[in-house]
Amino acid sequence: METAIKVENLSKKYRIGERLPYKTIREEIIKFFKREKKKNQQFIWALKNLSFEIKRGEVVGIIGPNGAGKTTLLKILSRITEPTDGYAEVYGRVGSLLEVGIGFHPELTGRENIYLNGAILGMKKKEIDKKFDEIVSFAELEKFLDTPVKYYSSGMYVRLAFSVAAHFEPDILLVDEVLAVGDISFQKKCLGKMETLTKEARTVLFVSHNMGAIESLCTKCIWLDKGKIVKISEDISKLIKEYVSSFFRNETSFQKKLKNEFFEVLSFNLIEKKDKPTIPVYLKNEDIGIEIELNVFEKNPRLSIGYALYENKSNVCLWWSFHVDVEPYILPCGNIILKTFIPSGLLNDGEYRIEMLAGIDGVGWILPPGNNQMVLKFIVKGGKIGSSMLSATKRPTLLFPALKWNFFKK
Repeated sequence: METAIKVENLSKKYRIGERLPYKTIREEIIKFFKREKKKNQQFIWALKNLSFEIKRGEVVGIIGPNGAGKTTLLKILSRITEPTDGYAEVYGRVGSLLEVGIGFHPELTGRENIYLNGAILGMKKKEIDKKFDEIVSFAELEKFLDTPVKYYSSGMYVRLAFSVAAHFEPDILLVDEVLAVGDISFQKKCLGKMETLTKEARTVLFVSHNMGAIESLCTKCIWLDKGKIVKISEDISKLIKEYVSSFFRNETSFQKKLKNEFFEVLSFNLIEKKDKPTIPVYLKNEDIGIEIELNVFEKNPRLSIGYALYENKSNVCLWWSFHVDVEPYILPCGNIILKTFIPSGLLNDGEYRIEMLAGIDGVGWILPPGNNQMVLKFIVKGGKIGSSMLSATKRPTLLFPALKWNFFKK
């Protein structure tokens, strides 16, 4: 495959602190004779020694916390700013969508700004004329086309800017997190357009905090932190798990033993479906395994062991589940292991906690809900169910059940 972007030892340094004003000759002479000491300047490396290569047609996601250097990298590749050291070679026509309304003039109308922005991106007037109706239709701004964009909301800015950039048909498209400004329906529309571009073998660099979109669209992912590359991988799912889990303390197991007259809890863990230890980050399309190891002292037909699942931030309990719900089998004496799975395609993106439950039917709780004695925490972040791009997004609901629909033509 041909090279689209090649980066070698790329670094960018910024000066921080007070910007020194221009001095007059008189002030400089006085300072010389007074022998004033210059103020120490402080600098920060936004990028430091980045090296990577992107092939033509690759869709590369760039992830990392705020201040990692993601936007600085795209600005250098867009030729908006120059690197301090190293170099970046870009082969092909570049389209950039880095900031809301960049290249727009507030006094001009939406119609006029389409031509202005298209010209800035390198489009010829004939090319803009040919694409004009398609750009306007995609942006859904027909009613406001002859209104000065200074009256546009930030969401309207994004819709028009993305539409122009996407229909510019660049060889390389650079997209920053500006899609977060638009409404949910337009974000989905933009993701669909980007998916179309990827099928046309165009090179895309996509900066986003939407891990579902990264996992669904990208063929490779670059993880940046503090201006440096942490990791580059084509195993997007694994990299996303490592990235998200880096922000959280590992809470996949509860090792403190709990003993009562009926049983002793030996372990309470989250597991993968293949019974391997896992970090507490799951994609929507993954099952979430729960394992409880007990030492049962006596057989009791009324003993129920289970868990309560909570959405952590809202503290809303989503459901209870017990080992006797489907088959009311009696736990034997001795060392036993109970396993169950939260099925994929059910939970929305978010933080969750699991509390172990135990009780004697008709008598009372041993481990009641809300006890906070035996607690596990995990995160659901990203992941796509089936082939639909809609399932890669987050919805403003507690649950996100992936339900299959059938249609019949009447």
